[in-house]
Amino acid sequence: MKRLSPRELRRMQDRMLSSLGLSMEELGTAKEVTIQLENKIIRIEGATVVYIDSPTGRIYQIVGGREIESAPAVEVEKHAYEPTPEDVALVASQAGVDEEAARGALIEAGGDLARAILSLKAKKL
Repeated sequence: MKRLSPRELRRMQDRMLSSLGLSMEELGTAKEVTIQLENKIIRIEGATVVYIDSPTGRIYQIVGGREIESAPAVEVEKHAYEPTPEDVALVASQAGVDEEAARGALIEAGGDLARAILSLKAKKL
């Protein structure tokens, strides 16, 4: 069997991918690649990154490199919005509702006073 040069192999690969409607490009060596999964984070240093462009989208391939860390992902705690008494009073007076309904609307609107007032007025209709 004849040994093919890297250049010939690359040409054959390009022809084969082209016949399938795909194109491939080497992007180069990445300083660091980070993959964040649900339960861990994988960091790879010095990997070669290649992408394949297909009709359905891009496919990225990470080749080689050194895994420098595989740690569990730390979930950032989201603090619930707590409206100020002044905001609650303003929304309650503008929408014509009690303070408990105004507080709920403010929490639902993420602190957006106008949206909270409009949602309360729309519920009254």
